[in-house]
Amino acid sequence: MASVQKEFVVEATPSLVWEALADFQAVDRRVAPGFVTASRPDGDARIVTFANGMSARELLIACDAKTRRLVYAVVGNERLTHHNASVQVFAEGTDGSRVVWTADFLPDALTPYIGAQMEQGALVMKTALAHNAA
Repeated sequence: MASVQKEFVVEATPSLVWEALADFQAVDRRVAPGFVTASRPDGDARIVTFANGMSARELLIACDAKTRRLVYAVVGNERLTHHNASVQVFAEGTDGSRVVWTADFLPDALTPYIGAQMEQGALVMKTALAHNAA
């Protein structure tokens, strides 16, 4: 099983970063605007549309405020036979946050594509989360 992890530091408190990440249905507005161009609720899931035109149904698995960890899975995607991801916020210094975003998936052959998408997403997330906290 392939695994891709992106980690970055945000100049915002963990509570503010977590508040945005935990707002599962607002990923297109609060977490990754422009990278995610639309998000609409679908029961316990969301249907997200990305800037490259791809879309995915992301099912909320867990949202733990105590550990500031959100877990979701992409379901119903013909290219993926498995996908599970988590994003977690940790304190970094006095007023900063370290965000760790991990995706585990099959098939392994999608690693270059998913890695590149997550790299772009992480850059957008870092900017958006810092901007929202300002």
